[in-house]
Amino acid sequence: MMNFEVSDIVILKKPHPCGGNEFQILRVGMDFKMRCLKCSHEIWLTRRDAEKRIKHKKEN
Repeated sequence: MMNFEVSDIVILKKPHPCGGNEFQILRVGMDFKMRCLKCSHEIWLTRRDAEKRIKHKKEN
């Protein structure tokens, strides 16, 4: 299980329909709220789905 914090940038396994696969985490808890860095679309995922879809955290 990975540790996630608000404002972390994560790379998802599958790209968003806009073509971007980098998301910024806006909310962490039972649900994750993330914003696509390419088109600024926001999505909500359950913690379980988010952990399955995240490939890795982007290091700054």
